[in-house]
Amino acid sequence: MRAVTARILVADDDPKHAQLIRLYLEREGHQVLTVGDGRAALEQARARRPDLIVLDVMMPLVDGLDVCRILRADPDAAMSDMAIVMVTARSAENDMLLGLDIGADDYLSKPVSPRELTARIRALLRRTRGGGDAEVLRVGGLEVDGPRFEVRVDGAPIRLTAKEFGILELLAREPGRVFTRAQILDKTFGFENDVSDRTVDAHVVNLRRKIEKDPAEPRYVQTVYGRGYRMAEQ
Repeated sequence: MRAVTARILVADDDPKHAQLIRLYLEREGHQVLTVGDGRAALEQARARRPDLIVLDVMMPLVDGLDVCRILRADPDAAMSDMAIVMVTARSAENDMLLGLDIGADDYLSKPVSPRELTARIRALLRRTRGGGDAEVLRVGGLEVDGPRFEVRVDGAPIRLTAKEFGILELLAREPGRVFTRAQILDKTFGFENDVSDRTVDAHVVNLRRKIEKDPAEPRYVQTVYGRGYRMAEQ
């Protein structure tokens, strides 16, 4: 299947690593810009409006975590909805979960395989740029519009990351069916082998914050203790 080409910003203070990533992404047909610090990443994100950012965490001036927070808080949807892949030398699971919690769509630990990174970007772009089935899923007041990558709750638009959208779409296709965490990982994260059950839980927590009136008493995404998650039948 042909890759979905895009404008990609690579923010990494290691010039050799940034150029290696750029080489692989340009082979995929993407337009790639590289910067070496977080301040430049924010400036170029606002000026160029890339489709996706590859964001190193440990950068000078503004670190990658703060760049991610700033972008996700931007009132401009074109900024806050950018796909973000974080790359870092920090390999601890808590660091990965923090990155996901503040809005990263994906997270890789260094050393990064350029082939794996390009494959993850390819999959992420397909999900965010029209890779879904041509239908709108409706469960009660929840609407999941795959082709447009849009979610609405009682008519109000909700901004989700690609992984949050993927989990929600999976559950909404079969209300009432219980998906184990392993099934969610397999169907939503695919080939990614450095994720765990806690990664799914972190995404579900963020998802509930966005779509549920009371995340502690979810109306839509319900926990089935000892099994996994399901979309409520309404």
